[in-house]
Amino acid sequence: MIVRSNDADVFYIVQGDGAPVVLLHPFPINHAFWHPVAEELSTQYSLIMPDLRGLGASTPGDGAATMQKHAEDLKKVCDDVGVGKATFIGVSIGGYILFEFWRRLRERVVGLGFCDTRANAETEEGRKTRAQAIQQIEERGVELFVDGLIPRLMGETTMRNRPDIVDEARRMMLVSTGKGVIANQLGMMERPDSNSMLATINVPTLFVGGSEDVGAPPDVIGEMHRQVRGSQLRIIPNAGHYSAMEKPLEFAGILREFLGGVNHTG
Repeated sequence: MIVRSNDADVFYIVQGDGAPVVLLHPFPINHAFWHPVAEELSTQYSLIMPDLRGLGASTPGDGAATMQKHAEDLKKVCDDVGVGKATFIGVSIGGYILFEFWRRLRERVVGLGFCDTRANAETEEGRKTRAQAIQQIEERGVELFVDGLIPRLMGETTMRNRPDIVDEARRMMLVSTGKGVIANQLGMMERPDSNSMLATINVPTLFVGGSEDVGAPPDVIGEMHRQVRGSQLRIIPNAGHYSAMEKPLEFAGILREFLGGVNHTG
């Protein structure tokens, strides 16, 4: 399915039956990131999986793909499916989007999952790194950028023992265009600080991290967990920033346990 959201076409799929659960993939991949997890959960839940604007089959629109634009896209997808309230799970940039969605549309949220992500605004060092990446993509294309990024996204154990997963992730990343990847880099550079949002979260909340994640390490995940009353924390051993793709059975089991405790009617 495709829904128009302001200046972008947003692609999404719905898989399974049951209470609605929205799954937001990380950068710079697409909804196929969720396929192994979805196979485990779709017998119990209706899984709504969009391609974020500028990634996969979704167009980037004009300018930066800001968290505000992504949050509006998410609303449009939910409206198109006919879902008023749902549980939302986001990985990395998906988590940034969920902070913005909570800021704007918390009445539509019955549960939240923040996975391999951060609440802080981009650091000065991070902005410089993203600016350099944008220049590299403009001059040399997406492929070189992706090849340099993968070792920072996959855990050491996965890089060493599961080249099949690494190759599959690379293949998915290369579906996205340079324009779309740049738009999302610009959007992440502009993302607001969301630490103040943590104390306002009053729905069932799950934090998940990979033990080998260098982008959002376990101590960062743990600090966010401590600021959300009653939240749950799970760290997946031998996994990196793409923990849901690296350890899908473990990740699906954690989600199943969490979702079982959510009042999906709100």
